[in-house]
Amino acid sequence: MANPLEPLLSHLVDDSEVNEKTSRSEELTFDKIVEQSLSDFGFCQFFQVSLVGLALLFDAQQIFITVYTDAYPSWHFLNHTICDPSASDICKLPRSAWEWDGGSKGKSIISEFGLECSSSLLRGMPSSSFYIGAIVGGFFLALIPDDSLGRKKLVLLSTFAMSITSIFAAVSTNVWIYASLKFIIGFARSQTWSYALVLISERVSTRWRPRATMIPFALFVLGFMSLSGIAYLAQHSSWRYLYLYTSVPAIFYCIFLYLFALESPRWLHMQGKDKEAINVLTKMSPKNRAYLESVISKLPLEQENHAQVPTYSIKDFFFRRWAFQRISVVMIIMFGLGISYYGVPLAARDIDVNIYLSETLNALVELPTFVITPILLERFNRRSSVLINTLLGGASGVLCFLLSIIGQTEIAFAFELATFFCARIGFNLMVVFMVEMFPTCVRSSATMMFRQALVVGGACCPLIASIGRDIHIPSVSFAVFGTEMSGLGLFVLILPETKGLSLCDTMEEQEKRDQVVNTSPCC
Repeated sequence: MANPLEPLLSHLVDDSEVNEKTSRSEELTFDKIVEQSLSDFGFCQFFQVSLVGLALLFDAQQIFITVYTDAYPSWHFLNHTICDPSASDICKLPRSAWEWDGGSKGKSIISEFGLECSSSLLRGMPSSSFYIGAIVGGFFLALIPDDSLGRKKLVLLSTFAMSITSIFAAVSTNVWIYASLKFIIGFARSQTWSYALVLISERVSTRWRPRATMIPFALFVLGFMSLSGIAYLAQHSSWRYLYLYTSVPAIFYCIFLYLFALESPRWLHMQGKDKEAINVLTKMSPKNRAYLESVISKLPLEQENHAQVPTYSIKDFFFRRWAFQRISVVMIIMFGLGISYYGVPLAARDIDVNIYLSETLNALVELPTFVITPILLERFNRRSSVLINTLLGGASGVLCFLLSIIGQTEIAFAFELATFFCARIGFNLMVVFMVEMFPTCVRSSATMMFRQALVVGGACCPLIASIGRDIHIPSVSFAVFGTEMSGLGLFVLILPETKGLSLCDTMEEQEKRDQVVNTSPCC
């Protein structure tokens, strides 16, 4: 059987001829080495992807933990002779007339900190602080250059800081300290998703990237679902234990991540550490050890002095026309998907269906998206997949509104699920699309801006969801969600097609390839 590595190895026979060296330089690049060595998706690669993806499991738990820790607990009367059994406002009753269910006031921060009669603003302050911290952290951390610490260290530090702060939150003595710690938690984990995604994307080949990037998303949903189980088992315990049950395992995960996770070989290459990059590739694909050892001698010929390698950061998006236009379009599309992704489940209460059933089904409908997305990415173009998906999602939102108006509740709810399903599919597609559009030197910064657009879109959801109630047409928000998803989705036509293309490492390499492919209107 012919050796598939011969085209890359045949030029290594004679190192004495200058012309042959030139030929080697043209044939063998680090990108080709990565693609060749990681062409299979063996156990080692699956383990590394899953190990980093677990960061999103713990991230999901901290995002949704306030659903249980900050909930308004149930209560009961102590003496019906002095109370009106029909009363529902405990603030109008003497404290001696009622008690929290279970006899413990520590099940929630509401009961522990005596917030039952406080304003909704004060009761919701911890949750708001968390999201404000996430937004502030997203913008602040996006300013850190991509060549600062490395992909692995950023995932590790963000997860570790989130976990340590969560432990401190478990011993908060008042709502102000608790809200301040929630801000720090939001700040610390604001880019965990971005760091993990970039690290995973840069450690798999072009062929396997669509499937590999769905693994952390599936683990994120698993984290949300596991939190429900943990909360159910700890329902008779203090809210403080729920933080400990989720943050302490995350600390042990960080230790495991530090010991066994590997750095991005592409990032190491950009730092001039080619030998370390080859060692990482060897560990991830042991059966290609012979091939990788044979190309080590070639690397010094193309390796630049690291001191001479230009430094890139977020400012490069503003100084290069094609990069600015590209990141702007990506953020516009993600802003629209963020509004629909976060807003549709929030507005589901405007349809006359059981709220618990609707939220459960909205969570479950995400699971098949992780199977469907790779199929779409492997069989169809990126642009057409995103475009058709957003158009279908927009049409579902409008139909949901029209059907709810005429009283077809069950069918309207089905289209609500379809709208949310398309929003999630669109998000998954854009993740892979975005990774392929930007080079290694700025990919982390691009991913951060990508995520910030999603979060800002989510921050607009409550306002849109309340429009219908203000004008007494509750389901009109679905028409808004559908219209903006389809309208902003049209911007994908401006972006270049990237299917089947490997990742670039520098801005200059990206520009050169765009000119050759001649698919980017930005260039």
